[in-house]
Formats: sequence, C-alpha cells, structure tokens
Amino acid sequence: MSDPAPTYPITDAVQAAMAVSLRGCEELLPRDDWMKKLARSAATGRPLRIKLGLDPTAPDIHIGHTVVLNKMRQLQDLGHTVIFLIGDFTSMIGDPSGRNATRPPLTREQIEANAQTYYRQASLVLDPAKTEIRYNSEWSDPLGARGMIELAAKYTLARMLERDDFTKRFKAGNPISVHELLYPLMQGYDSVALKSDLELGGTDQKFNLLVGRALQSEYGQEPQCILTMPLLEGLDGVEKMSKSKGNYIGITDPANEMFAKVLSISDTLMWKWFTLLSFRAEAEIAALKREVEGGRNPKDAKVMLAKEITARFHDAGAADAAAADFQRRAAGGVPDEIPELTLGGAPLAIGALLKQAGLVPSTSEGLRLIEQGGVRVDGGVVGDKGLKLAAGTFVVQVGKRKFARVTLGA
Repeated sequence: MSDPAPTYPITDAVQAAMAVSLRGCEELLPRDDWMKKLARSAATGRPLRIKLGLDPTAPDIHIGHTVVLNKMRQLQDLGHTVIFLIGDFTSMIGDPSGRNATRPPLTREQIEANAQTYYRQASLVLDPAKTEIRYNSEWSDPLGARGMIELAAKYTLARMLERDDFTKRFKAGNPISVHELLYPLMQGYDSVALKSDLELGGTDQKFNLLVGRALQSEYGQEPQCILTMPLLEGLDGVEKMSKSKGNYIGITDPANEMFAKVLSISDTLMWKWFTLLSFRAEAEIAALKREVEGGRNPKDAKVMLAKEITARFHDAGAADAAAADFQRRAAGGVPDEIPELTLGGAPLAIGALLKQAGLVPSTSEGLRLIEQGGVRVDGGVVGDKGLKLAAGTFVVQVGKRKFARVTLGA
C-alpha cells in the first residue's frame, strides 16, 4: 500500500494566491485541487506549470484575447512557470469550438506568418524573460499514425459527442468531419506533453480543457486544474469582442485610437473591463466604484482605465498624449496627427471627396452622414449634399474620430 500524499499548510500567502487565481474568473475546477497545488508549491518552492494555448488563426491579437493573458501574468508574478503554447499543429485541424460548421484548416504558410506576430504581441502583457515558448508540433508531428490511434483509444466517441457544439450539429444534420474529433484530443495531449498543473482558456474552451485533464489521468499524471475566463464584450457592450464584428480594440492600434475607443464604452461595461483588463487591486477598483456611485463623474474612472490600457501597449507618455488629444477633439479641435492626401478633380462633390479620402466606404454613406450632421469641413458642419469644393486645402472630419487634411487640385 502506497503512502498517503503529504498535506501542506494553507498559509496566508496561499490564500492570497487563490484570490489572485479567482479574480474575474468564470470557473476554477476543481478548486480544492488547485488550493492543494498552490500549498505544495509554496511549501516546496517548486513553481507550478501554467499553460495557455493559442492557435495562430489570425495575425493580430485584440484586447479581448488579453483577458486570459492578464491572468497568466498575474500568476507569473506569483513565481509560477508560464507556458505560452503556439498551436502550429492544431491550427491545421481547426478548432471547432462554438462553430456550427467545419472550420477550414489553415495552410502551413498562413500558420507560420501568423505565429511570427503572436508572441511579440503577447509579450506586451507577459514577462518575456519568464515565459516558456513552445509549439505543439514538437510532440504532435512525431506521434505518427500509430501514436494517433493509441491516443484516440483513450477517449470514447460518446464522451466526445457530449460536447455541446458537436451535439447541436449532429442533431441538426450538419456534417462533423472525423478530423474535428481529433482537435480536443490533440489539445489534451498538449497538457500531457507539457505536464501542466493548470490550463487557462475562455469559457468556450471548457470541454477541451477537461479532455486534457482526462488524458493526463490516462497517462498516469496528476490531472491539471482548469481555469476559464469570461469572453469580453466588445465596444458595443453586447457581442463578444471580435474583429469580424468591428467592436474590437487591437493591441497594435495607435495610442490615440486605443484611448478614444476605451472611452466610448458604456459606464456599466467599464467595471467589467476594470476587473478583467486592469492590474489595479480589487480593493482600489471597489473604492473607485463607490466614489462614482457617490457622485464622482464616471468619466474620471474611464479615463484612468483608458490610460492604463494605452500605457500597457504603448507607454505612459503616449497615454498622456492620447488623453490630451482626446480633450482637444472633445472641444472641437483637430488631432495633432491626421492623414494627409492630395486629390484631383476640383471642383469635387463632397460625397466623392469623402469616399476618395477613405473617410467613408461609399458616396451614399457619405451623403447619409451629411444628412445626420456628421460631416465637417474646416470645423463647419456640412448641410448641403450638393456641395462642391474648389481647389485648396481642407481639414475634413467624419464623426468624432475620422480626420483627413485634403489638398484638392484641378
């Protein structure tokens, strides 16, 4: 009979680490197991191995992706080993999470091009000196056909079809390709290869994370815990942040644009963004919220959030400059840096000018905005859709954020 596993004391430091783990998270499973892992780490000095896998399906990361990266950084700052896993192998399968149709696999060239930017952008949140970078092709490619069959034998089809999106597609008669069933297995095998203690992901990744836990048990390892983070609502406050929905802030957006976009969110959504995106202490955020509820202008808090986010992806000086630029715009001023271009064809109709300057997608959209009072030339509101501009240089503004200095020639 084997000796019982040793128990380790739950100290104040362990309790504090658990509080950091739970901040803003959706689920931490099993919570008791994670507490035991934290206690063992504190007593033995052995850092825990914390894994996050991202498939390089697009070349850029938006701040919605950084919700999980922020949690990684918080745990990294506690001294644990953070593994940033680039899914160059799994990208060729295509993650079916949350999809009602087969996801087209990426080519090797697309994967490599996207992967080049992923870690550089993630390093704006993580500490590069303390981050372990891995690619899952390291162990997935050598598996071969025999290894894939042996891996597939460790999980049943019945359990795979418990997955919500597979169940819905099966009932609806939508096709499920066999290779899609391999995706959760390959992601789970990543946890085996890395011997992870904790895997992070969005709420849509829960099934895949649990597969990793099950496979570790099959391979005789201590099962990982899983921590899921909420999906961040985008600028509209309704849909999850997504480039396809246009409600996102890219982490490579210019500082002025990033700052202004944060200020555009609702006062209600602001507090969720504070919890998920700010590194301020929870007590500090709670005190700030009480001040706002007591009569302080919520814009003051939003400016603090916008500065913090902008400084993280640029620097403090850029954040201050973006705040000053926003104030000038709010007062009707022109930003310091705006696009400059030269057009011909004077006299040119205002609708055509707006389209050629790239300020609107179509002439009809430009005319619609004129009807709504959303177009200015040299600070004056344009009310005539038939306006034609003679040769000269003009500052043209559409809405609150789009500007161009246009030099119009014959």
